[in-house]
Amino acid sequence: MTSYTKEVISDLIAGQLPWPQTRRIMSTYKDEDRFFKVIEVLQERVPWDDPILLPISDHLFICQSGSERVTKCECGHSFGDYRRNWKLQALINVRCTEASLREIYPNNDIPDPDWMEIREFICPDCSTIHEVEAAAPGYPIVHDFEPDLEGFYREWLKKPLPEGPS
Repeated sequence: MTSYTKEVISDLIAGQLPWPQTRRIMSTYKDEDRFFKVIEVLQERVPWDDPILLPISDHLFICQSGSERVTKCECGHSFGDYRRNWKLQALINVRCTEASLREIYPNNDIPDPDWMEIREFICPDCSTIHEVEAAAPGYPIVHDFEPDLEGFYREWLKKPLPEGPS
């Protein structure tokens, strides 16, 4: 099994590798320490010291912040306890008119605003759009998932979950 260097993983995350190499890395079995290399690369890219426990998306992470585990933006904004829906603490732009939907659907194939709205979840500090969801008007904001951090570290990584200060 091929083991990739931290530098190659860094270039992969940054989208700087040629497509054939990216495809090869994505398609083959993962080296045993890949997750830890990814975490190390991501940790070096953020301006804060709280340990990243699990990436959620390109710019959103579950971190150990003191004695709490929080969902945190790359810029450092904390959305609070990772078990709560972070989207409820985000700025939300709702596209629910024909004019606002036409901004992202420039042709005549826009959805009917009576049947669908587009919700953009935005960091209040850096304005990064972390997620976009399409839903029927009035449908509750989706809580995507609540990871079992302890189980993931214990069963998949065979390592103890980093703990905060006592």
